[in-house]
Amino acid sequence: MAEAREPLRDLVRRHREPAVVQTVRSTAAAVISYVVALQLSSEPAPLTAPLTALLVVQVTLYSTLTTGIRRVNSVVAGVLIAIGFSALVGLSWWSLGLVILASLVIGRFVKVGEFVPEVAISAMLVLGVTQVTATAWDRVLETLIGAVVGLLFNILFVPPVWVGDASAAITDLASRMRGLMAHIADELGDHTPVAQAAARLHEARRLDHDIVEVDAALRQAEDSLRLNPRVKEPLLSRLVLRTGLDALEICAVILRVSCRTLTDLAKTRSAGTLFPPPVTAGLQELFGHLSDAIGAFAELITAQASANGAEAEARLSQELAAGRASRNRVAALLLAGVRENTEHWQLHGALLAEADRILDELDVEKRSERLIEELDRHARERPTGGQWLDDLKRRIRGSVRRGGRA
Repeated sequence: MAEAREPLRDLVRRHREPAVVQTVRSTAAAVISYVVALQLSSEPAPLTAPLTALLVVQVTLYSTLTTGIRRVNSVVAGVLIAIGFSALVGLSWWSLGLVILASLVIGRFVKVGEFVPEVAISAMLVLGVTQVTATAWDRVLETLIGAVVGLLFNILFVPPVWVGDASAAITDLASRMRGLMAHIADELGDHTPVAQAAARLHEARRLDHDIVEVDAALRQAEDSLRLNPRVKEPLLSRLVLRTGLDALEICAVILRVSCRTLTDLAKTRSAGTLFPPPVTAGLQELFGHLSDAIGAFAELITAQASANGAEAEARLSQELAAGRASRNRVAALLLAGVRENTEHWQLHGALLAEADRILDELDVEKRSERLIEELDRHARERPTGGQWLDDLKRRIRGSVRRGGRA
């Protein structure tokens, strides 16, 4: 008995997760649409209504509104195709093939987007019943009932804002990047075999997959902010997360290039450390500051989901300043070494350039400049909203001048 209750307890514990919310909301909307269709349709079991509601109700209000019309178009187009074919032929293997072919072709021209297969599905469902003409119009009615119920459901019961999930995904990505940097710094103190350096390179390449997952979570968060009355400044919230993820993605690419540089250096050393002890200590310090800066940057861009934004920005500024100082010390040590031995100087220079690029991408002022550029772009695209966009830009510029948080 206890084992049987465990899935229910797990569902309650995870009630804020998108999959759980989607399950509950879709079920409720489907049941309501079925009850309404029973009153308005002559069909004894109007299942097209709950089917359409299931298809229309999405996790966010924006995606419901944008996909609902296309889904209704796809179902209605399929029904009309079935009506036309039923007047000419019955149901057989070849007529079924023609219906599917016609539905997939016509679906490309009725602007249903990714729901082209649903045109063929609707046509097959209607073609397979008896008295197809009368049933078809009932199917159209049920489709409209399901679509209206699905749309109203998400308008009256606004879906949650998924910024917290996107923020958690960004924080997890930053944590993985910091872990990779910590491993690199630790291994610099010992001999680094080529296989070990290559393993770190593969680990850096796997960050690409993590970024794809974070991007999906962020897209869902952006959709949940659009048209959502719970959010005061949805555009700024979206841009803060999006520009922040863009910066982290660039840093991940630079980190992968750094791992490639260290792998090339490892190929030149059959024994001993990659760098002399003073340089090794300096690089370990540099990677430590870069790691802490990435952590502070992730906390800063997700500050709308926490109360530590000001502290994160102050810590980010400190880590960037310390990182630049460490970078300069390492550069001086490497320059002194190059004067004695010019071998592999290009790899040493590349490592310093990569550190410079990470420090530049995480810069507080550059982040504010990105936000202002994005706001300018939106102002050009939507000139009617220029006044409040100008207010946002003035706030961001004022924050940069005061050294405060945007």
